[in-house]
Amino acid sequence: MSFSLFKRRSFWLAAAYLIGVAAVLYFFFAAYGYDDPYITYRYANNLRHGLGFVFNPGEQVLSTTTPLFAMLLAALGLFVENLPQTANLISAVSIAAGGLLLWQLARQWKLNAASWAALALYPTFSLLLQTTGSETPLYITLGLAALAAYQARRYKTTAVLAALTGLARPDGVLVAGVLGLHYLVFEWRRARAIPWAALAIYLAINLAWYGFAWFYFGYPLPVTLAAKQQQGSMAISQQFFAGFFKVAGWYNTWPYWLELGLAALGAFWCVRRRSPAWLLLAWVAVYFAGYSLLGVSQYFWYYAPLVPGFVLLVSLGVEALWAGRSQWRGWAGVAVLLTLTAAAMQAQDALHLSQVRDTRLPRYTQTGLWLAQNIPAEARVGLLEVGIIGYYAPQSLVDFAGLIQPAVARQLKRETSYDDAALWAVEAYQPEYLALAAGTLPQFREAYVNLHCQPIHLIEDPSEKKINMEIYHCQTAP
Repeated sequence: MSFSLFKRRSFWLAAAYLIGVAAVLYFFFAAYGYDDPYITYRYANNLRHGLGFVFNPGEQVLSTTTPLFAMLLAALGLFVENLPQTANLISAVSIAAGGLLLWQLARQWKLNAASWAALALYPTFSLLLQTTGSETPLYITLGLAALAAYQARRYKTTAVLAALTGLARPDGVLVAGVLGLHYLVFEWRRARAIPWAALAIYLAINLAWYGFAWFYFGYPLPVTLAAKQQQGSMAISQQFFAGFFKVAGWYNTWPYWLELGLAALGAFWCVRRRSPAWLLLAWVAVYFAGYSLLGVSQYFWYYAPLVPGFVLLVSLGVEALWAGRSQWRGWAGVAVLLTLTAAAMQAQDALHLSQVRDTRLPRYTQTGLWLAQNIPAEARVGLLEVGIIGYYAPQSLVDFAGLIQPAVARQLKRETSYDDAALWAVEAYQPEYLALAAGTLPQFREAYVNLHCQPIHLIEDPSEKKINMEIYHCQTAP
């Protein structure tokens, strides 16, 4: 069995889809951004400038969840200057490629109607597009590519792609786990052999990275996992499982209820027909269960990997209707109409999303640039959100949310707040400057800022929210 995407008769159509969809997405989302991916951009920026694979030069801590994405950006950064826009371009290409891979998988499973539905629905799903600029679109695409290679029984290619999925995000190991278990339960009976070469490739890639990480950082996993778990344990936070229902509430409109109905039909059809499509659904289900058990704090980008599973279920619902055309020809028209309706609705939401800008992006950008130009490069700055500001400011940052300094994350408990973490952090690391959004951390301001710090600059927020950024210079202990 071979990848049908590489057959000559479909290559040019696939290339046109990839280039066309990626170009449209990049056109609308080139300026899109939010805080968290900028942590990885700073790692990439420091790496390309020879400062090491670090967030703060001299502090060898792995705070990016995606070493592969950071290294890719660093490599591309040797040729292009603007890393945020480069990341958005990678996301656009990845999302377009993800649509093609869902199409490919459905064709391998002989689900022709589902393949075209997935091709239309996947690239316009707003929850996925919200993660533009992060590693998530690339991570999902690598996972889908590993599944497609496995279905084609190209096990060495599968090993490479599964390993890269794990380097794109540590939970990518679930892809290898699901495929490995499937092989042992189903494929081994046929082949009566273990693909040792593929297993060796997978282990070699992982050992190379984790060996380096253990030597360089002293610990092979990103410290952000523990930080997000600590955040999730706080009484003021919401964990992943409960947050799922909050995110689902964003789609509480009739068109998405229509898609939910198709997804329910698709699940029933998949079980009844014993479709091999359950392999992708198994990855999504294990991912959901894993994050629920970890108890991490809910962030919207954690839910984007559920999108391929939902789109597949909706597409299977379309397949079920299409399969019923032999009993009533009208089912084919219904299947096409529902697919076009869902795609048009999603495209409208995607267009609206592209026009919505995070008001923190310009404000934090100005803050980072002001710090870069007006305070010493060797100074330490304390703040609550370190991504965008940290990308533009070269100073060492003290993160009150615990993503950069693991010791700060350990202060986050059920009975504590970010005010408590900030108080502990300034005592432990003694930053000379603070960059705080107006109105945030009231207890910290009363107990520390008002006593030890003087305001030196105000960056005004031109948006309706009017949340200004306040820069303080603080007296530290001798």
